[in-house]
Formats: sequence, C-alpha cells, structure tokens
Amino acid sequence: MPRFTRALRHRNYRLFFSGQLISLVGTWMQGIAESWLVYRLTGSAALLGVAGFASQIPVLFLATIGGSVADRYNRHRILVFTQTASMILPLTLATLVFTGHVRVWHVFTLAACLGIVNAFDVPARQAFVVEMVGKEDLVNAIALNSSIVNAARAIGPAVAGVLVAAVGEGWCFLLNGISYIAVIVGLLLMKLPPRLQTGRPTAAFSHAVHGFRYVRETLPIRDLLLMVAVVSFAGMPYSTLMPIFADEILHGGPRGLGLLMASAGVGSLCGALTLASRSSIRGLGRVVGASALTFGLALILFALSRIAWLSAALLFVVGMSMITQAASTNTLIQSMVPDSMRGRVMAIYAMSFMGMAPIGALVGGWIAEHIGAPHTVMIGGSVCVAGAIVFNVRLPKLRALARQLIDAQRVEVRG
Repeated sequence: MPRFTRALRHRNYRLFFSGQLISLVGTWMQGIAESWLVYRLTGSAALLGVAGFASQIPVLFLATIGGSVADRYNRHRILVFTQTASMILPLTLATLVFTGHVRVWHVFTLAACLGIVNAFDVPARQAFVVEMVGKEDLVNAIALNSSIVNAARAIGPAVAGVLVAAVGEGWCFLLNGISYIAVIVGLLLMKLPPRLQTGRPTAAFSHAVHGFRYVRETLPIRDLLLMVAVVSFAGMPYSTLMPIFADEILHGGPRGLGLLMASAGVGSLCGALTLASRSSIRGLGRVVGASALTFGLALILFALSRIAWLSAALLFVVGMSMITQAASTNTLIQSMVPDSMRGRVMAIYAMSFMGMAPIGALVGGWIAEHIGAPHTVMIGGSVCVAGAIVFNVRLPKLRALARQLIDAQRVEVRG
C-alpha cells in the first residue's frame, strides 16, 4: 500500500487528490447526461459528434496559449480561476434544463465555453503536479491522478444512467456544479512556497512557438505525442457514439449507456492502479506500444459485438488499454521534459489527447450517419492498430534517446 500512495504523503497533494475525486465523479455524470440530452433532443449521430467537437476543440487551438500562461504565471492561481469558471457552467445548464428552456445550441455553447476553460486548466493542472510532490514522487502522482479520473469514470456514468432514467439530466448538471466546491476549497487550503520567477519573455507568441520547436526536435516526445493523437482521433469517437450502441444496437437505454461507460471506467481504473504500483519508469515505452495495439483490437471486436455482457467486457479492455497508454505517455514525457518547458509541452500533450478527440468525434459522427456506428468504430480501431505497429517498429531507436533525456533530468534534480 505505501508503494501505491507515496504521493499522498504531501499535504498539498492530499488536498488536491480528495477534491478531484469528488469533482471528477460529477464531471463524468455530466458527460453522460449531456450526450443523452443531445440524443434525446435531436436523435442525430452527427450532432452527438458536434457536441463532442464543441467541448474539446478549444483545447486544440488554445492549449498552446494555456501552456505558455502556465509557464509564465502562478499555476495555483490559474487553477483557482479555471475551477471556479468550470463550476458556473454546469450550474447554468442545470438551470436551463430545470426551467424547460434548454435547446441543443445551449448545450453546444456551454460545452464550447468549458473547452475554453480547459485549454488553460489542463496545462496548468498537469504542470502543477510537480510543485505539489516534487520529481521524486511524480510518477506515482501521475498514476494516482489517472486512478481518480477512472474511479470517477466507473462511478459517474453508472450514477448518471440511473439519475437520467429516474429524474432527468438536470440533476446530473446540478450535482456536477456543486462538486467543484471541493476542488476550490482544497486549492485555497494549500500552503505553497513562493514560486521563483525565471524572467518572462517579452513575446508570448515566440514563447509558445518555442514549445512546438522543442517537441518537434525531441524525437521520443514527438513520437509519443503522435501516438496519443492517433488514438484520440481515430479511437476515442467510440465514446461519442455510445448512445447509439446502448439504445439501437444493445437496446439498453440510458441505464445501458451508463453501465457500458462504467465498464470502460472500471477497466481504466485497473490500468491506472497497475501503473501506480510501479516503482520506476523502466519499460513504459513497451507498455505504450502494447496498450495502443490492444486498444485498437478491442475496439474492432466491440464494433462486431451484439451481446451486452460481451460489449461491456470488451469496453473494460478498451478502458484499461486507453488509460495505460495515456498515463504511461504522460509519465514518460514529464520524466524527460525540463521544468522550464513543462507547461508548454503538457499543453501539446493536452492538444494531442483532448484536442484531436473532438475532430475525431465530428468526423466519426458524420461517417456514422452514412455507414453506421459499428463500421465507424471498426475503422477507428484499425487505424489505431496501424499506428501502434509503426510506433513499435520505431521503439528501439526512441528508447535510447529517451534514456539520455531522462538521465539529464536526474542530473538536474541532483544539482
């Protein structure tokens, strides 16, 4: 158990961890309720894709600015602001639902606003972890972060499915808004040393561009981010199309939707806990390649399934392999990148992980309108398999370069 929870010995991280655990349950509840609300209002697969697109596309265009802000200013204050804004948006949507005035464009607009907030929140939050735990416990903290995300992913959809079927979507939005109070209180209770100012460049644009140049010239980081982008673009649209699988293919309705997404969440939690038990980053490159390959194969089999329990079991594998790949990538990148570049590089990670997903959701929704959701998911799984094969072929060369970068960071820590 001490190996699983090393990062929790830090008081600031304990406050962060407990607040996130409560809030993320609400976030996953909102995701399920929002997709079901769009499906109920429109019955359109394409508009499900638009909903996913609206919520995450701002990350693709604005995350570089968010990463530059995270490297130039106080990350703690940024998070207090972004979490407060994130609380206001679901409360607004809950009000619209309860008053009967909600329209699909309201959902899209508020989702886009949340995406703008996330473009600043995600890079700051990822880079802030090292300020709470230091580099010695960074690997464990990243794995624990993934654990709470996926514990919430297991609980939130199941609760949302029951609530949506029993009392409607509005209660999910309301509870999500209230849950942000835990995060904000935790942030305000933290005791942080003064952050050293390293001198801010006069040109913010060149500051952001330098992050792209660093990633382009650093092959291990570049290939890891490309693998994340392929999986997010081609594979992640399966979750956007899940209401169609739950209702039209498996005939489970909103409860079936919640259980399917919860199954993927339980798999993700298991993958994150497995990573949390690791004492080093050795072998994580092979884990990334194997997980991406497994993810694609499981998606292909899920698209072929017409049996509810088998679909749930395959989604368990999908969730486990997805989070294993994403969290391993996050850990490797943060172990290789210097502190001065951390916010900008993690912004590009956010663009690859969150920013490519909405484009995939939009394309996937359009394709599903023409050839159906199962064939769309099958194509996406095949692209993930192809990308994983290419990554695994390049892995021996990347591993040697990655060792040099990691050793350089260890020297910096000792210095």
